[in-house]
Amino acid sequence: MTTPTAAELIARSNRLGADPKNTNYAGGNTSAKGTATDPVTGQPVELLWVKGSGGDLGTLTESGLAVLRLDRMRALVDVYPGVDREDEMVAAFDYCLHGKGGAAPSIDTAMHGLVDAAHVDHLHPDSGIAIATAADGEALTTTIFGDKVVWVPWRRPGFQLGLDIAAIKKANPQAIGCILGGHGITAWGDTSADAETNSLWIIDTAAEYIAEHGKDAPFGAVRTGFEALPEALRRERAAALAGTIRGIASTDKPMVGHYTDSPEVLDFLASEKAPALAALGTSCPDHFLRTKVKPLILDLPASASVEEQIARLHDLHEQYRADYQAYYDAHATADSPAIRGADPLIVLVPGVGMFSYGANKQTARVAGEFYVNAINVMRGAEALSTYSPISDAEKFRIEYWALEEAKLQRMPKPKSHQGRIAFVTGAASGIGKAIATRLAAEGACVVVADLDLEKARAAAAELGSADVAIGVAANVADADAVQAALDEAVLAFGGVDLVVNNAGLSLSKPLLETTEKDWDLQHDVMAKGSFLVSKAAARVLIDQKLGGDIIYISSKNSVFAGPNNIAYSATKADQAHQVRLLAVELGEFGIRVNGINPDGVVRGSGIFASGWGANRAATYGVKEEDLGQFYANRTILKREVVPENVADAVYVLTGPELSRTTGLHIPVDSGVAAAFLR
Repeated sequence: MTTPTAAELIARSNRLGADPKNTNYAGGNTSAKGTATDPVTGQPVELLWVKGSGGDLGTLTESGLAVLRLDRMRALVDVYPGVDREDEMVAAFDYCLHGKGGAAPSIDTAMHGLVDAAHVDHLHPDSGIAIATAADGEALTTTIFGDKVVWVPWRRPGFQLGLDIAAIKKANPQAIGCILGGHGITAWGDTSADAETNSLWIIDTAAEYIAEHGKDAPFGAVRTGFEALPEALRRERAAALAGTIRGIASTDKPMVGHYTDSPEVLDFLASEKAPALAALGTSCPDHFLRTKVKPLILDLPASASVEEQIARLHDLHEQYRADYQAYYDAHATADSPAIRGADPLIVLVPGVGMFSYGANKQTARVAGEFYVNAINVMRGAEALSTYSPISDAEKFRIEYWALEEAKLQRMPKPKSHQGRIAFVTGAASGIGKAIATRLAAEGACVVVADLDLEKARAAAAELGSADVAIGVAANVADADAVQAALDEAVLAFGGVDLVVNNAGLSLSKPLLETTEKDWDLQHDVMAKGSFLVSKAAARVLIDQKLGGDIIYISSKNSVFAGPNNIAYSATKADQAHQVRLLAVELGEFGIRVNGINPDGVVRGSGIFASGWGANRAATYGVKEEDLGQFYANRTILKREVVPENVADAVYVLTGPELSRTTGLHIPVDSGVAAAFLR
């Protein structure tokens, strides 16, 4: 049962975390001290409720809190072995826990438990970090806050920092908080309301001082030719570069991407100070753990051609990897974790924007948000002073911290399709929707492409947030519409790995009743449409240099001469041969092309619901509602085929088990001997 103290803490945390000016996603932590009844003794016991490791303030719930016995936690001071062994104290927190469940205590637990205040907030506001990273941050702290806020020189988070802040509060009873050099802020109060008020006062006072006293152009003059391109051209250029940049970021391991062209990013990249400031890297640990110590920044103007920019990006990537290896070699010790990859997580393109990367879409998006925070920090520090982040040596101590490595090792094993981006046509209903659903469940980011935009968006929303799936309009018979849909996909997720040509329709007519219009319509959507989608996607797949999959949802009718469907069967045969042709042509790029031949998918099928079912029922002399069972009865297995069975085949073909398979057609028809492939 939630205690009043915990409920008050959660409410305060949610308010603070909901406003990005106060702290970034999953950044900072809050705590409250209070009394509860010990269920063993029935006596009151003093407890510390503190946000646990890895949680987010804005969405914090009770399960995200660690609850510790305050007497036991403070008794750790007596066994503290010193700063050289302070990491051992994190494991000791487990022996201070009260009850079971809850979150794992974070490295900042000592700060909250040792500071003699009932309520403590540790936050990463841009305005506060701007002061914390200014070259004369200590003097600025006195100037801005007087004796209400005390400067704390940089120290890596841990038990010793908790002792330091506790001593500072004791020596400065008038103070309401600290500026932590290179890092962020900490504030406290006797009540939850006091702590929140004090946190906001520090944040707002710093922001107001920067606004009132800061330079008008902290990043210097605008570089001619590096200004932001007009929006349409900017997004067109971003889409043209996205595949190459994702490939750069994924040299060591596949990454999902996120594109940002916010004014903060574009203005920064246009400025004369951008190259030098970017090279200094970020400072707050929460920032560089997600953005790496520094970004890769293109040093060409926006007026350069796509080809020139791509060539230069490859050169810069080679240098970036060499620099990162040198950074690792310079600071690694015998017991350091192995290098985790030398590719950038942030790629900056002047005039175009920022590409950020992570193991999944949320991580990629948050990395971009953190770099925007870093830009705001640099702006504030440069407005008042000179931006001076912590040293590379200190960054390395955190990036390759044993505790950070342990946290990474505790992460759940990724699903089979995590990090893959799927583009599925005709995915708002039927087979396409089942495929999109299965791929999302296996960890893929999914683009639901459909002729009906509203239905596409609704289907995507069923799969999850925009970090999981988006819906786009896609008239596959129109080359421009196909390109626009693929561009939208790569700007949303960074690229594409897995394409499913599923869009289709059918008209059941004998030869003499099939019109030229009937023929053209079906061939435009399925034969031509699959060709256009595969062509547009192949450009991205080749640019990425990550291989990939193209799947054609063909049909049993591609090899079986069924009655009264000349146009449909002919176009399905066209699709089936595209599989073979593209498997040969695209194999040198590691792109696998395979097909699936379903049959009798009546239940849940968009094609059957649109009139095809009624026509086929009439052709076979059965009731339409009995058509699914009719198809099942004529198969070897006597089992009805449903959309999810086709989705299963897509999952298997695009998963790790068949990585050496291309040019294959898999029947999903419960066994139709006349359609056996020969």
